[in-house]
Amino acid sequence: MIRSLRNLWRLLMIARILARHDALEPLEMLGVTPWLVRPVRWLADRRSSNLRLGQRLAEAAVALGPGFIKLGQALSTRADLVGTQVAEDLAMLRDRLPPFPTAEARKVIEHELGTPMADLFASFDETPVAAASIAQVHFAETADGREVAVKVLRPGVEKAFQRDLDLLFWLAGLIERTQPKWRRLRPVDSVAAVADMVAIEMNLRLEGAAASELAENFADDPSFNVPAVDWHRTAGRVLTTSRVDGIPIDQRDALVEAGHDPAAILEKAACATFNQVFRDGFFHGDPHQGNLFVDRDGNLWVVDFGIMGRLDLSTRRYLGDMLIGFLNAEYDMVARVHFDAGLVPPDKSVGAFTQAIRSIGEPILGLPVNQISVGRLLGQLFQITETFGMQVQPHLLLLQKVMVVAEGVGRNLYPEANMWQLARPLIEDWIITHSGPDAWLKVAADQAAGLLRRLPRIAEQAEAALEKVAEWQPPDGGSARGLRPILLWGAFAAGLAVAAVVALIVAD
Repeated sequence: MIRSLRNLWRLLMIARILARHDALEPLEMLGVTPWLVRPVRWLADRRSSNLRLGQRLAEAAVALGPGFIKLGQALSTRADLVGTQVAEDLAMLRDRLPPFPTAEARKVIEHELGTPMADLFASFDETPVAAASIAQVHFAETADGREVAVKVLRPGVEKAFQRDLDLLFWLAGLIERTQPKWRRLRPVDSVAAVADMVAIEMNLRLEGAAASELAENFADDPSFNVPAVDWHRTAGRVLTTSRVDGIPIDQRDALVEAGHDPAAILEKAACATFNQVFRDGFFHGDPHQGNLFVDRDGNLWVVDFGIMGRLDLSTRRYLGDMLIGFLNAEYDMVARVHFDAGLVPPDKSVGAFTQAIRSIGEPILGLPVNQISVGRLLGQLFQITETFGMQVQPHLLLLQKVMVVAEGVGRNLYPEANMWQLARPLIEDWIITHSGPDAWLKVAADQAAGLLRRLPRIAEQAEAALEKVAEWQPPDGGSARGLRPILLWGAFAAGLAVAAVVALIVAD
């Protein structure tokens, strides 16, 4: 009861701010507490604005604080929920936010690292180079002369997020209980995904670990680089990395003037994206222009590892088959992939779903190759989920956002080419390698190897079971002398069968 009253009061304050920015439409669309919306709209001192709804929502999110900024960023990936234009407008919430005072940043650093600033840095820039909802970044120089970038969490951000997330969970639960048509979108799970993402983002040690893992994946590839983590100057609320010296990837004229070939840069970006998504199943979740740089040798550098995505092997297989099916206009194949992956309920019509897939693919594939957008294709695919009862997949929604952003970077860099066509041969080779008979044998061998590692434990459990069998007495008090040997030999034979199967698989 206390939680409901607290959240109702908070909802009233939020509605007041939304009304001030003339952005109450989301509450009206959800049909939540209509008795609240009407009086607030009437009482609010609304600002006259010619801005689009998405722009007004973005302004309101900034006024509401970091939790709603993060929610707006998450909704910028959900064109299926808010529409394409609103999603694009909400993307402005990435880094265009007011900074907090540098004096506060210094206090956080000294408190987290337990060392005076003078002992940590020879110099520390007063003006941050980037400010986002959770943290901001300052350039600095260490005592031994290394140029670094220092990321610092906003003071009090954890408490603000906890308050906002509690409200969002409460609202999501209310929506699921009162709005059946929204349940397939799994609002509670969506808020949980945001909460998990925020928990990782607010532990900068984890971000450092993500940077380290991505760097390890590309250790043998000089075309794609990750700054080194300075672990001695990193803690839960502070992350220090080497400073990246390069030209932002969206400054095409500066790149050309520096002697770089935009086509070659795009090819490197396409290969790096493919390797992250398909080869490693671990990808940068926010590859916008402000996070990508080109060094003097024409190689790519990436920064900001707070949002990362993971895809297991089965999801990567599904994704590869689906993309190739779309690019080859094999719509029945795309439909079968969705049914085989369990994304569409088996009681739905394969023919009708194939027709819906064709309605997405035909208009897109009729465009010139450099205008094809796989990201938008995925976005339209997610928009047909309601008709066919498809469950929302949060990891694929993040990937769809990554594709849209990456494609935008690619079009700005080299409009004549398409990054997915550049990566297509890599995707096709990957599918052949990971979807054929050899791939399935490798999976079986890996599973057998795992079983072998567990054999000692299995043997212990089998021995314990045999001892129980030996001690077993029939419940009616009769003799178990004739039955006990059968049970013993049955258990022994089953163990031998398991061992034989493992040996055969490993031998192959």
